Amino acid sequence: MKRGFYTIMVAQFVSSLADNALFVAAVELLKTSACPAWQPAALVPMFALFYVILAPFVGAYADAKPKGEVMFSSNAIKVVGCLLMLFGLQPLVAYAVVGLGAAAYSPAKYGILTELLPPSQLVKANGWIEGLTIASIILGVMLGGQLLSVNVSSWLLSWDFPLIDTHIDTPALAAVVIIVMLYGVAVWLNTMIPVTNVPLRPLPNDPAKNRLQNLWTLAPDFLECNRSLWRDKLGQISLSTTTLFWGVSGNLRYIVLAWSAAALSYSTSQASSLVGVVALGTAVGAVLASIKMKLGQATRVIPLGIAMGLMVLGMNTIRNVWIAAPFLVLLGGLGGFLVVPMNALLQHRGAVLMGGGRSIAVQNFNEQACILALGGGYALLTGLGLSAYEALTGFGTLVALMMWWIKRWHDSNLALYPQEMQKLLEQTSLHEQTED
Repeated sequence: MKRGFYTIMVAQFVSSLADNALFVAAVELLKTSACPAWQPAALVPMFALFYVILAPFVGAYADAKPKGEVMFSSNAIKVVGCLLMLFGLQPLVAYAVVGLGAAAYSPAKYGILTELLPPSQLVKANGWIEGLTIASIILGVMLGGQLLSVNVSSWLLSWDFPLIDTHIDTPALAAVVIIVMLYGVAVWLNTMIPVTNVPLRPLPNDPAKNRLQNLWTLAPDFLECNRSLWRDKLGQISLSTTTLFWGVSGNLRYIVLAWSAAALSYSTSQASSLVGVVALGTAVGAVLASIKMKLGQATRVIPLGIAMGLMVLGMNTIRNVWIAAPFLVLLGGLGGFLVVPMNALLQHRGAVLMGGGRSIAVQNFNEQACILALGGGYALLTGLGLSAYEALTGFGTLVALMMWWIKRWHDSNLALYPQEMQKLLEQTSLHEQTED
């Protein structure tokens, strides 16, 4: 791996660490403010909102600017979102601003991998980035939980500034202050990300049009990129798999918190450790996939998605933490082994068809639209009285049935378009071998 790759990894780790700690703090902030039951569940879709709204623009922006510069400004937006939360803005709205920063960050984070590394190293790079991202989820949710614990929060709240009333008077707000500092570290690390030699793709600039009109011309380009990936016989399979995986797992993060409270009587601080346990398994699966799998073998992992759905259903029978912990590690491991090769395949096809930043924006749009739809539906049903057990049943059934359908779709492509599929698979393997 090139030296700059490791700088990107550290910057991504710190930024994601702060993202996940902030999620736990925001859940607690809403719970302690006596908000309606649907609002904590709505945090996940609110974070996804700008991924969907800005999808036509952030990919093109990431391709028009040096990726490190894009990542710098994106983390700065996250800092602004946290400060708004500290100054009393409704937590859901402030959290959406943090999601705005994340939406701009993601195309640059993944797009720079295709600029910096050859195709033969994409699976390994995805293993690194997904493994570190999952590690940051583990440590991030645990950090968020610890910041909310009695001992740590009491120590943080004991700090006072003479003659200044900061209005930081709850454990959740004290936790957000520490998280702002983490984002500050990420901003500093972004200044050290190397500039690659890949040519930039300038944004539209027609002098006869105003800036808004110029930006709006990106929408047809984005729609065409979206269609291109869905028409591609390998792109459509990898995109549908990652869309479903992240759509469900993004919401499962909160559902595990709700399930922990119902099945194990855990507080937010205690339940955050079980979210970390799932992430631990995903990290192990991601690392194993980066070692064992090659780009041309990515579609072989599809059946693991069916097994994941069935395991989510199995959570409804667990009432003991000593059974829950290893079960959740295995569940996360299947997910990690599934998503890393499929993510690498999607990045490779996207880079071939349209460029790194645009392909990641398309991927984000589909995945975050799935998170938004599923999370919005879950928040609505929570407001109507849906239990955590019923949510697990619905999500598990959805994953198992949809992954079975995706497998049938891929098998149908192999049967109906044997020459095209053989050519695509050979090209993928050839890219991997020639760039090794």
